[in-house]
Amino acid sequence: MSTSAARSLSEQAPATGPSAHAWRRAFRDLPREHGFEPLRVEGRLPDGLRGTLYRNGPALFSTFGRRYGHWFDGDGAVSAVRFDGGGAAGAVKIVESVGLREERRRRRPHYPNYGTPAPSLWRGLAAGLTADLKNTANTSVMIWQGRLFALLEACRPTELSIEELSTLGERDLDGAVVAAFSAHPHYVPARRAAYNFGVRYGRRIELDLFELPDAGAARRLGTVTLPGATMIHDFIATERHLVFFAPPLRLQIFRQLVGLGTFGDNLRWRPEEGTEVIVVPIDAPSRVRRFTVPAFYQWHFVTAFERGDELVVDYVRFADFASNRWLQEVLDGPARSTIHGTLHRAVIDAAAGRFTDEERASVGCEFPRVARPAQQNRFVYVAAHSDEEAARGMFDRVARVDLERGAVESVALGPAQYPSEPVFVRRPDGRDEDDGWLLTLVYDGASDTSGVAVLDARDLGRGAIARAWFDHHLPFTFHGNFAPA
Repeated sequence: MSTSAARSLSEQAPATGPSAHAWRRAFRDLPREHGFEPLRVEGRLPDGLRGTLYRNGPALFSTFGRRYGHWFDGDGAVSAVRFDGGGAAGAVKIVESVGLREERRRRRPHYPNYGTPAPSLWRGLAAGLTADLKNTANTSVMIWQGRLFALLEACRPTELSIEELSTLGERDLDGAVVAAFSAHPHYVPARRAAYNFGVRYGRRIELDLFELPDAGAARRLGTVTLPGATMIHDFIATERHLVFFAPPLRLQIFRQLVGLGTFGDNLRWRPEEGTEVIVVPIDAPSRVRRFTVPAFYQWHFVTAFERGDELVVDYVRFADFASNRWLQEVLDGPARSTIHGTLHRAVIDAAAGRFTDEERASVGCEFPRVARPAQQNRFVYVAAHSDEEAARGMFDRVARVDLERGAVESVALGPAQYPSEPVFVRRPDGRDEDDGWLLTLVYDGASDTSGVAVLDARDLGRGAIARAWFDHHLPFTFHGNFAPA
């Protein structure tokens, strides 16, 4: 394997600990970056699996001796695994952001981040007053009109070469993106367009709405004023509406402006203010419906669909914002806290201001995916924990949840193997909702390597029917997407 195209990125020695916590070793810097190289295939890859899985996540966990304070803060790396019907090739590259290049030029830490304080009080004050953010581009990927973008919710999208993964630079999508473009765009097949949002902090807190059609230019649909300085991580789209749950998180603006504490430190959970439900008609974005319900939090939505005058929304629900502590602690885990979100279904009558909610399955899970966006789905695929103790660490199972019956089928992929978000890929001739494969990037704590496991979405009990292995580890990723060949 060529080493001339790769360079060492590791700044720290492997972590040690009991085998039950073997996942800790994956929170080390990406050992090398490289272009496409043949991957070792275990089992037989399906003939119909042709295309590329792109994934994104934090891959550098310190800079010039300063350890980042939160999983969200690591510099991003985008990996790609290309399947050709029998073999696989893999590539991974660090996103060469403006901020990363600036710190390397200065040869010292320069930026605060979500959970990492500024290197000095003066630097914190300067960053707070100027909104001087480091765009780590470490959360998700978007494939739009044949272009590849790495996304971070607080900044503009960063374009990468879809063939080589080299960094091309930040983009404002021909002026559509004013300040921020979230990491969670959602596609609506009936409209042949994707939708997204961005939060702008200022004298007023603004929610910008975007449309990205399959053909033609991106555009800003409109802007909605938020009730306070909150954080919105995700939203969901139906054929006619965009739905937001604005949680009662309130940013302490003065502390943030003068550089006291990090953004994460300055978020306060105010349950007495409730969670605001915001419904925006896509064709009339100024006609917003909004009302408040008892407080809850969610990181990720599943899907949503229209049912007469009602909107049915599936999502992973948390009682409060305590899961943020897990996301911080797990970086040096095992965490003291646990993460336990469960699948819920909300039914919204926006005109009447009515919101009903029920749990559909009790399995602790996150990173949900479905086969059919912006439609009713029976099955949801998630990363899950085997028990409460396991929930102090990384997910150790892949699960399929039947939303109609509440039944859960789950599978562990092997001892000390930790899967990521399962991405559904339909078979070329597939017709049924679950007629396809699940692709999940797995870290193997025993061999300290990572690879993509391929599962039959209809029969998780078989375990992985094939795997494609890198010869090194990849730090845990957040989100990914598949581009068919």
